[in-house]
Amino acid sequence: MNQDEANLADATGEETKKDETISQPESAFPEVTLADLPESWREAAARAGWTSLMPVQAKAMPYVMAGRDLMVQSRTGSGKTGAFILPILERINPLQDACQALILAPTRELAQQVASDAKILAGDTGTRIVAVYGGTKYGPQLEAFRKGAHIVVGTPGRILDHLLRGSLSLNKLKILVFDEADRLLSMGFYPDMRQVQSYLPSHRVDGYMFSATFPPRVMGLASRFLHKPDFLGLSSDNVHVAETEHVYYIVPGMDKDRSLVRIIEVENPDSVIIFCNTKARVTYVATVLRRFGYDADEISSDLSQAAREKVLERVRGGNLRFLVATDVAARGIDIHDLSHVIQYEPPEEAEAYIHRSGRTGRAGAKGVAISLVDVIEKAKLNKIAQRYHIDMQERPLPTDEDVAAIVSERATILLEAKRRDRDKLQTERMQRFIPLTQALSQNEEGQALLAMLLDDYYQQSTHKPPTPIEPKRAKQQSRSSRKRKDGRRRGRGRR
Repeated sequence: MNQDEANLADATGEETKKDETISQPESAFPEVTLADLPESWREAAARAGWTSLMPVQAKAMPYVMAGRDLMVQSRTGSGKTGAFILPILERINPLQDACQALILAPTRELAQQVASDAKILAGDTGTRIVAVYGGTKYGPQLEAFRKGAHIVVGTPGRILDHLLRGSLSLNKLKILVFDEADRLLSMGFYPDMRQVQSYLPSHRVDGYMFSATFPPRVMGLASRFLHKPDFLGLSSDNVHVAETEHVYYIVPGMDKDRSLVRIIEVENPDSVIIFCNTKARVTYVATVLRRFGYDADEISSDLSQAAREKVLERVRGGNLRFLVATDVAARGIDIHDLSHVIQYEPPEEAEAYIHRSGRTGRAGAKGVAISLVDVIEKAKLNKIAQRYHIDMQERPLPTDEDVAAIVSERATILLEAKRRDRDKLQTERMQRFIPLTQALSQNEEGQALLAMLLDDYYQQSTHKPPTPIEPKRAKQQSRSSRKRKDGRRRGRGRR
């Protein structure tokens, strides 16, 4: 094994046991069975129709009961909700009329589902549970808070709305859960998550993250919200063992450019180098990205050294999000905090894969190496993976419907955040357009006008170099900081 191969082995976790399907903390708790649980828990399980505990429930419940911060990776539909709801119900004091557990979810549908499951498990114990999300009236949510909801399940934006209004207090919070943590810590949600975090009480709050996947970015951010968390992995494709995650998409050969755009929208990389095999392909891909509104530039051997350095300085300074390059042009490039490498096509030489993927995940940072291959190119990628013992994970190619749903979600988050920052006069001023929006939404021509405005806003807000994530002592220059000055915020979280 040469040095390049050794470096790649380190990055891909070659020394780990590939066949293991479970990853547990060093000081792991023994798993429990349904028979081990208290009678009240068994009664709750019976209400939910459980005949036995699923693996994630058997293994995760003891950590939630013990108050040990934990990250749990388990597939969708594996029973994650029950794994944290039952222990939470045991730890709730029904006589204390305050929010004691906050469960954050990325979508209103998931918030509704979690709240519904929690109500079934709670039965008539007196525990009050409320789902809180945007697009609905505030009245029922405010009433639930006034009655003293014990468990609040909500989306970050609407939870933050209530925190800013002072209608929700987290002073008595004991437990914080991130459901689908990979989405909650994406670039779209991250600013809201940091603001919600600033409302956490000064006392210790136990934190738990549950997700089907833990991409490198999420692994890197987890410590900002959890206190020395353990990791419990119950998926065969655990990604936490690798500094660089290696994934590929099978794409139609004649539709690679559109596939690349859809993948970028779903992956939402902070910064990326896109590798092509020829100078002509580099120029084509860079042109496509710019046409779609992305901040993209290119380097190839045709550029002078001065021109190449100018482009690289933009990347290093965080002022260029997408760089398209050939292997020759990218040799020797050292860019810190490069989140992704995308290989538009597999390299001609297997060794080049090492050089390409090695651009990300440097100096202990987390990174993602993505390959786009058609059916024929997949065979070439498989040979590279076998030669260097790389665990390549296939992801399904996003559909147009997938992209539309994700884009709509991000746009809504951005608009809600922008609305929260409006002062009273601005809010009053915008009321004059409500009749117009109602009228426009009633016909196709009007809907097209609204879609055009939303598209322009989304492009301006997201298709530009990302704002660097601030250190833990992040500046609070938003309206929420002004609320703190007014004495409406009583404590900052310890995390």
